[in-house]
Amino acid sequence: MKNIIIISVKQRKTVSVAVQEILCEYGCLIKTRLGITDSTDKKCSQTGLIILEFLGNKREINSMSKKLSKIEGVAVKSVSI
Repeated sequence: MKNIIIISVKQRKTVSVAVQEILCEYGCLIKTRLGITDSTDKKCSQTGLIILEFLGNKREINSMSKKLSKIEGVAVKSVSI
């Protein structure tokens, strides 16, 4: 089973440090990380998505998701496939 976590970040410049601190806390459980923004060569986007392939169990997924969701402008969804 694969656990995929999708993190939507608004106000990237404001919350990126707090998001990164939490991701580092769970870093050994993150197998794959992909970041997507709407940035162009003329504009830096303030929104983005982070997609994770997560090796942890449900308890660890819920723990990380809860911490991330406490940050204003961050939304988290997880899918197990």
